[in-house]
Amino acid sequence: HVQLVESGGGSVQVGGSLRLSCAASGYTYSRYCMGWFREAPGKEREGVAAIDSDGSTSYADSVKGRFTISQDNAKNTLYLQMNSLKPEDTAVYYCAARSIGAWGQGTQVTVS
Repeated sequence: HVQLVESGGGSVQVGGSLRLSCAASGYTYSRYCMGWFREAPGKEREGVAAIDSDGSTSYADSVKGRFTISQDNAKNTLYLQMNSLKPEDTAVYYCAARSIGAWGQGTQVTVS
């Protein structure tokens, strides 16, 4: 069955960095657009970054220049490198292959 498992979240100081990983299994990973989303307390889930099957990327304005999405198709793994973290980046981060309705369980990122 399709499974997405995030890792790499944690607590970090303002200005710090974290790298999130998302291990995918149960489907042909390289065929689908993948994305990172986040949900902060009291706010709606929002898209953070996406990478298409051709490697093209897109970012929310709030993270442009600070976050980088990438993937390793050989490992079926999606990454999100987060630099210059701000308190407003605090949220639960999810990876997803939305076109097939697949979501991970989420990983908490706290910036203080």
